[in-house]
Amino acid sequence: MPISPDPLKFAYWVPNVSGGLVTSTIEQRTDWSYDFNVEVAQLAEKVGFEYALSQVRYTASYGADQQHESTSFSLGLLTQTEKLKVIAAVHPGLWHPAVLAKLIITADHISGGRAAVNVVSGWFKDEFTGLGEAWLEHDERYRRSEEFIRVLRGLWTEQGFEHRGDFYRIHDFTLQPGPVDVPGRPHPEIFQGGNSTAARRNGGTVADWYFSNGKDFDGFTEQYLEVNQNAALAGREGQVKFGLNGFVVARDSEEEAHAVLEEIIEKANPDAVEGFRQAVQQAGSSTGDGKGMWSDSTTRDLVQYNDGFRTGLIGTPEQIATRIVDYKLLGVDLFLLGFLHYLEDIAYFGEKVLPLVRELEADAVRAGELAPTR
Repeated sequence: MPISPDPLKFAYWVPNVSGGLVTSTIEQRTDWSYDFNVEVAQLAEKVGFEYALSQVRYTASYGADQQHESTSFSLGLLTQTEKLKVIAAVHPGLWHPAVLAKLIITADHISGGRAAVNVVSGWFKDEFTGLGEAWLEHDERYRRSEEFIRVLRGLWTEQGFEHRGDFYRIHDFTLQPGPVDVPGRPHPEIFQGGNSTAARRNGGTVADWYFSNGKDFDGFTEQYLEVNQNAALAGREGQVKFGLNGFVVARDSEEEAHAVLEEIIEKANPDAVEGFRQAVQQAGSSTGDGKGMWSDSTTRDLVQYNDGFRTGLIGTPEQIATRIVDYKLLGVDLFLLGFLHYLEDIAYFGEKVLPLVRELEADAVRAGELAPTR
């Protein structure tokens, strides 16, 4: 399908949990505190990032020994920024969709229409069982997420909303006020992540955005085609946008960037990486067709726990910008980025990489490689 000429959007992982974004003893200049995160958010907004994603974690795991709750943290960042859209990751099963819908509406009004949500079906079994909640089989978690998203959207867009499902029952319910009226946005944006067949089905049938773990060109293209096929079957052709995770190591020379990557790997915590690998098996390779998140991840990949190295954003600004725009030509609409040293690396990305991306996008439009769509 035609690729949008709209400028790529950029998001960053909010470091609202401790431990950084790589399971390694390499120095990571980051901090899970609110004050540090406000500084990061304001800088990211200034240099051209449009979104930020607050992580969801309820208990310690694999370096994340301290955690701030995602929805309240997102609201805090929204109050300290002017343009940045902040996405709160949430788990169905630990939230009722109507309660979340109400909270996001309030955050939307406080921020002038900048609240969004990422529906995460969940991989960390201990978070559910430790709280006495049922741990559903993989595809059942995604089936619950599909209903969860349908209820969110219905409550945000309809009066007297009704829903009779396997997981949720809503009876003639209206939320007042509704979300902020933002031109071109029917309701707060709904992101949904995952790599599995069930995730791809949800991405096509109910989500506004499909988030993928890090992938090379072929891996992304496979998901892009399948999600769009599902969207077409659901009568939603062209309605789903695509986000891709990537970990950025941008340096003045290619050698320096790859030396940093190798140091990250060399200093990886093998026990923590192996523990994470075992914990995510049910969400990945144990799916029936082996298409789930982390199903084909190597130990090296898992040092960055969303496969961010696989996207290949390691090198000089010119190399990274070129690769980013090559992904855009395959259908990526947004990059969700992680960094080793948040303030320094976000500033460097905004100064050195983003201007090159915009130049290459303009070149692609002039060359006819990007055509109006959506």
